[in-house]
Amino acid sequence: MRLARFTHPSIAGSVLHGEVRDDRVVAFSDGSTVLSRLDSGDRSPAAGEAFALDAVELLMPHEPGVIHGIGKNYAAHAAEMGGDVPTVPIVFLMPPTAATGPSGPVVRPAVTEQLDYEVELAIVLGRLPDGAVGAAGFCVADDVSARDLQDTEDQWARAKGADTFVPFGPWITTSDELAARDVAWDGGTPVVRVRTWVNDEPRQDASTADLVFGVDALLTHIGAAITLRPGDLVLTGTPHGVGKATERADGSGTGVWLVPGDVVRMEIEGLGTIEHPITAP
Repeated sequence: MRLARFTHPSIAGSVLHGEVRDDRVVAFSDGSTVLSRLDSGDRSPAAGEAFALDAVELLMPHEPGVIHGIGKNYAAHAAEMGGDVPTVPIVFLMPPTAATGPSGPVVRPAVTEQLDYEVELAIVLGRLPDGAVGAAGFCVADDVSARDLQDTEDQWARAKGADTFVPFGPWITTSDELAARDVAWDGGTPVVRVRTWVNDEPRQDASTADLVFGVDALLTHIGAAITLRPGDLVLTGTPHGVGKATERADGSGTGVWLVPGDVVRMEIEGLGTIEHPITAP
């Protein structure tokens, strides 16, 4: 099942919840929401009105309560950032206000001049068949980062958690849906290709096979100290190719930053694509 939250011009002022089936979105008719489905583990098909997928506006699938970020979880990214591969996961938190829909926009705050992108496989927590809370689904996320704030502030709350800094979606692909496809798995991690383009220029291209800590290891590590709740997100880290490590065209060094007017597109195999513009405050 691919869980989505959306609007349609024919139903003004209403936010609908349902499931994506091929080129349609079918609304839930039983009062279900994406979050309630994550909480209950209910995977019964939606039975409401169907809408053409290209006629709806996809919103962020739900409003997460907690967003966990993971730092330097690809060895090549750790190297390009000038650090060693961590021996235990680096965990940080972002506020719910950082979350936004797959189309953004991402607003560049006036306090940063070094805005960067990070494509990430996002774990969506929910109720599993055994009643435990775990990786109920996955989606695409951008862990937008203000590098100048990250370099000058010991805590990353502003650098990683500014408003609109976590666009995610376009929907939540449940784990059972992904398992039914031709996807390899390793330690609870779907092995899929992750890519980023900025203004149609390729920037990141890697595989989740390169993760230092996979899904099971991350959830065990976080869950040892923090209660995992349905609807929470865990962004698993980004591969190499971020703007901070990109060579400038004039040969003056590295650091190619996002500016208002840029468009970021991110794709994860089997999970879909998100695309969002960068805007001024």
